[in-house]
Amino acid sequence: MDEFSFINSIQQSYYRQSSLLKGIGDDAAVIRSNNQDIVIAKDMFVENVHFNKETMTPYHIGYKALAANLSDMAAMRAKPAFYLVGISISDNWSTDDLNEIYEGMQSLANQYNVDLIGGDTVSGSELVISITVLGFTNKDNASLRSLAQEGDIIFATGTLGDSQAGLHMLFHPDNYKDEKYFKRRHQMPSPRVDFALGLQSISRVALNDISDGIASEAHEIAEASNVSIVLQDEKLPIHPYLSQFDTDLQYKWKLFGGEDYELLGTVSKREWETVKQVASQQNVRVTEIGYVTAVQPVSRVLFQQKNGKMVRLEKKGYNHLSR
Repeated sequence: MDEFSFINSIQQSYYRQSSLLKGIGDDAAVIRSNNQDIVIAKDMFVENVHFNKETMTPYHIGYKALAANLSDMAAMRAKPAFYLVGISISDNWSTDDLNEIYEGMQSLANQYNVDLIGGDTVSGSELVISITVLGFTNKDNASLRSLAQEGDIIFATGTLGDSQAGLHMLFHPDNYKDEKYFKRRHQMPSPRVDFALGLQSISRVALNDISDGIASEAHEIAEASNVSIVLQDEKLPIHPYLSQFDTDLQYKWKLFGGEDYELLGTVSKREWETVKQVASQQNVRVTEIGYVTAVQPVSRVLFQQKNGKMVRLEKKGYNHLSR
């Protein structure tokens, strides 16, 4: 069983609480309050799975752990407000390390006015950080994966493959171009919260944060919306210096790398101009990278190569339970 099959296996067939609008199956859950919807997301960071001391300082670990959760808020068009932290600390981590981890979280939380409201600290055999974030969005305004429609434009923020390039540099020291940029993209990603909040006026937008790789995220939108998606290779945004790596690594990182924490989205052609305007106002790069079509018998996600040939794009990317 892989990670996604496991998630499907534990999903309830119905929910008992009438206030729950969206449970398992998106970037976050959505609960109806009096005049807003409450959005809740949870992520875990595990030592030697998501990070280790070779590639991340304690500050970076705390920063990135919270960034992953705030990225889920962005993917739901929600404003983050509160977070809780459960942390298991082994003997290999000192009190100073623990303080630095929380300093990393707090520095990012300060950028978005997010409050730490609780959690738990225990001892264990390895460092594990579990963060729950709560945020708010207008009623029925969460950007669910199920909102894509045939004819929509597919877009992505930022550039793809940067985080994996940074991780490669950390493990394989050499004389790289723009090394500081790529390492920062791996250690201190920028969740696109403000950009997503700027899309509030758009009537319908499907979003997914790029945590496991754009191929995986595209499949999740296609499956939830019962459509097919075409990604066009010549349009995928990459940093100019990604070209310093061989073409196989470039291909792997931009499609399957993950941990870029950018946003993949679909929007109607009519409202694409609004997306570009918001991106310009927020100084965020946004790129049209494909389109939504009716369900295809070949694949949920198709990849149009630079020579124009269409090929099936597998649902590959980071998957914990397939390791």
